Amino acid sequence: MQNQPYSDTTIDELRQIYLFTSLNDQQLAQIKENMRHIQLDEGNFLFKHGEHAARFFMLKKGHIKLLRLSREGAEKVFEVVSPGETFAEAAMFMPQSSYPMTAQAISDSSILCFENQIVIDILKESWDACSQLMFQMSQRIHMWINEIDHLTLQSATYRLINYLLYQIPDNHKNVYKVKFPVPKHVIASRLSIKPETLSRILHTLNKEGFITVKGSTIRIHNVDRLRLHAVGVDVVSQ
Repeated sequence: MQNQPYSDTTIDELRQIYLFTSLNDQQLAQIKENMRHIQLDEGNFLFKHGEHAARFFMLKKGHIKLLRLSREGAEKVFEVVSPGETFAEAAMFMPQSSYPMTAQAISDSSILCFENQIVIDILKESWDACSQLMFQMSQRIHMWINEIDHLTLQSATYRLINYLLYQIPDNHKNVYKVKFPVPKHVIASRLSIKPETLSRILHTLNKEGFITVKGSTIRIHNVDRLRLHAVGVDVVSQ
């Protein structure tokens, strides 16, 4: 893991990060001055569960999985971080906090690293920034509640179909190809599905004519038809 200063990111790019949308140029320049760039090779850890949380991150390139290990050593993936997304920022507001999960690179990754204390000091001076931050974090909490609902109350087939549909623009109705950005066993863990169950569901959807599977690419024959199947409508009669 390489940790070094990073100068390619502009003030305007930093302002796109939800934590920084209300900050002025001077505050953003202060954050940029203390920002660091980390190159993380595939399989390496950025941080581990229980380590002191002094920083949060934004992924520039690659994919990161946030996971916990059970007592038996089984891996549960809670989130797969994609480029442009931030992670581990909530820990900055807890005194003497530690990371609640482990972050591991699924592929070679480029990461921006921000010091918690620098951001906290800036937020203390700006009510607008605090208000915007609370709004954005409230939205994320709402998203997580919906996620818990999907994982506990919906079937494995519904969760997988919903994952596929999430990758598709809302106005798209017909043929669409989805390429899994990470290995299938990671997606299975993210959806609380066993890898063999995921494979069986894909095989069933393929057999029923909804999709064609070729490696990591899923060809959806008719997006609207798959949407109807997800909510239990008899698509054969459509």
